[in-house]
Formats: sequence, structure tokens, C-alpha cells
Amino acid sequence: MPRLQKNDNFIDKTFTVLADIVLKVLPTSKEEKQAFCYYRDGMSAQSEGEYAEALENYYEALGLEEDPYDRSYILYNIGLIYASNGEHIKALEYYHQALELNNKLPQALNNIAVIYHYQGLKAADKNNLNVSKTMFDKAAEYWQQAIYLAPNNYIEAQNWLKMTRRSNNVNN
Repeated sequence: MPRLQKNDNFIDKTFTVLADIVLKVLPTSKEEKQAFCYYRDGMSAQSEGEYAEALENYYEALGLEEDPYDRSYILYNIGLIYASNGEHIKALEYYHQALELNNKLPQALNNIAVIYHYQGLKAADKNNLNVSKTMFDKAAEYWQQAIYLAPNNYIEAQNWLKMTRRSNNVNN
């Protein structure tokens, strides 16, 4: 089952070795171990740009993983792949599912905001100002939540919120 890494680098090798040690030491079920292996293989494939293979592994992991916290990260990574492929609606679905299981994922909140901001820009380019405003307001809402959870991150978003007067006193 372990994925053969084509571009083995020191970090990937180290992560794989450490993960295998942790799996052997921790008292986890066979399903939990399999889920982690699929997740790890998905991360490896994703880092190499092998998105179809990564998705296969993430879906396998999702079918085995029962822990909501761990499932949230699998869903988040699936969202990342769809977002990187330009499938923003699917990405939003997975980010929202991840947040339902773990509402302390600032990176998912940020990525949702980025998609809404992008949609706002597209609507503005088409002179659809009502849709643009709605999308920018949604982006602001999600960025505020992300910044609340990770106040030292998302500096560009913080600046955008201040410049557009949507900050609601986030870290002012």
C-alpha cells in the first residue's frame, strides 16, 4: 500500500519514517493505521502535483477515518486540490465540511475567503456590482474569522479589510 515516492527528498523520507514509527508505537486500530497511510500517501502525491492519485488516497482515508478532527484535515486537503484545479464550488463544499468537523481551521476559513474575493473580483470586472459587494462581504466575514483564530497570519487580508473598511476592528 505505501506509495513509491518518485522525488524522494530528505523531508519526505523523514516524515515517512517517523510516521511509520508512530504508527507502530501508538495503540490504534488497523483501520486508523490504514487511514493514516492513505492520508500520508495522499499528501505525498499532492506535493508532487499528482492530484488524481492524491484524491484517490484521500477518499480512501476518508472512508476509513472515524476521528472528526482527522477527517477535517482530509476534507481540507481535498478542498485544496479542487481549488488548485479551479473547481471553486467543490472546494468550498469540502472546506465547509472540514469546518463542520473542526471550526478551528483558520486555513480553511482563509481559503474560503480567497475564493469569495476572487469571485468578487470577477463580478466587478463584469460590472456586476451587487454580486461583487456580496462576495467581498463574504470574503471579509471569513477572513475575520481566520484572523481571530490566527491573529499573526493573513497580513494581506488584514490590510484589505482595513482598506475596504470591512475590518470590524480585527486587530486594529
